[in-house]
Amino acid sequence: MFDVLMYLFETYIHTALGIQVDQDKLTDDLTRAGFEREDIYSAFGWLEKLAIMQETNAMSYTSFANPYLMRIYTTDEMIRLDSTCRGFILFLEQIQVLTPETREMVIDRVMALDTDHLDIDYLEWVVLMVLFNVPGHEYAYKQMEELLFKFHDGYLH
Repeated sequence: MFDVLMYLFETYIHTALGIQVDQDKLTDDLTRAGFEREDIYSAFGWLEKLAIMQETNAMSYTSFANPYLMRIYTTDEMIRLDSTCRGFILFLEQIQVLTPETREMVIDRVMALDTDHLDIDYLEWVVLMVLFNVPGHEYAYKQMEELLFKFHDGYLH
């Protein structure tokens, strides 16, 4: 499923801003690209849930805004997100790329992936997808992109 999400993000979402794509046509395109229908439908569900989270920003994260509070991960979250991933999430919060709200969205979307363990490269993609899809976080998305390109080009020390 994650490969489908990455393909969608790179091919359709990131390059075709604001263009509506018919889901049936998209399913056919993805099938022709070699993806299994089950993975395609799982990816669509993952994206739909992200859209619902964005629209129903009624989830109150105001209690997380206190700088003296610390996010405690559940056992399942710690299994999925190793210490490197959790440290990266904390780093992104500290440099204000992630807010408590977007952090929770990232963790929720990570937990919805069909994998037992997530490495940092996949986490970076999830963060990008969340920030891209949440209105008002365009600057954070740009910061994340720049951070990743600098890091992967070897400029970040």
